[in-house]
Amino acid sequence: MKIALDAMGGDHAPQNPVEGAVQALRDFPDVEIIFVGDEAKIRAELAKHPTADIQHRYSFHHASQVVDMTDSGLDSVRRKKDSSVSRAVDLVKTGEADAVVSAGHTGALVAASTIKLRTLPGIDRAALGVLIPADGGVFLLIDGGANIDPTPQHIVGFAVMGSVYYKAILGTPEARVGLLNIGAEPGKGTDFCLECYKILSEAPIQFAGNVEGHGIFKKPVEVVVCDGFTGNIFLKTVEGLAKSMVSWIKDEISKNPIRMLGALLSKGAFQAVKKRTSTDEYGGTPLLGVNGICIKAHGNSSSLALRNAIRAARRAVELQINSRIVEAMKPLHEKLSSRHTTPV
Repeated sequence: MKIALDAMGGDHAPQNPVEGAVQALRDFPDVEIIFVGDEAKIRAELAKHPTADIQHRYSFHHASQVVDMTDSGLDSVRRKKDSSVSRAVDLVKTGEADAVVSAGHTGALVAASTIKLRTLPGIDRAALGVLIPADGGVFLLIDGGANIDPTPQHIVGFAVMGSVYYKAILGTPEARVGLLNIGAEPGKGTDFCLECYKILSEAPIQFAGNVEGHGIFKKPVEVVVCDGFTGNIFLKTVEGLAKSMVSWIKDEISKNPIRMLGALLSKGAFQAVKKRTSTDEYGGTPLLGVNGICIKAHGNSSSLALRNAIRAARRAVELQINSRIVEAMKPLHEKLSSRHTTPV
């Protein structure tokens, strides 16, 4: 399968995208990479790696522009038509690539994918599904930031897509869905949350009710659904707290020789927790609902994270995620249509 890689996207481009792609090409023999971006810079980066045995499995698609983090997502698609992220999405649109991977501007990838690829049948809004470590495994948070003002009908669509993705990727028949709210009781929350609860209760999913932020990591559900504004704040808060906790622990340990000895003896445990909570391990976040496979990697992704983002794209193509979503959406779409409700 062919994967279009936005080689100019991210804080460490093209270094990390290229290095991650080289790792992926070695680890996944069925993958071919199309490097999209400034060809001269990409070739210069590739020259740092021994690629004689894999060079027949990568190619180049030159793009003269790069979307800056200060650019507006929608405007960048209109003004920078030759940007690496837009051209990478174009390759999926024309069928020259099976998936796109980018660590660049999130808004630009969401806008380009939505405008150029359109959404799947019965879906009006795409959403970012983020895998997060928890007790006994991981849960999926959706939406992670693609939509700040969805309708309750959109939220139900997110729940269905999240359930499909979770069950396919984790290989499990169960995906309980919880609505992120300020209380577990059905009557809690804003009018928006109350309407979401009502429709989710009637949807063809395993709806488990409301879940609160402090209990999510105990994994009461496999899929946590919310609007993108709330989801993005949640994600950034968790990420910031995790980094601060590491800093605080290091600071406290360094104050006492006995603590330092204890930390040395516990080094294995610390490393295990670090690996479990590292975003590098999960690689990328799928933009679910668009008519193509799109994986968004973190802006400061390491080469390992980019390698794993390519792995995520490969897996989504292999499992035919979009076909599964379309099938799962049919009964919901029929139910909502019978109520004269807009598509989700």
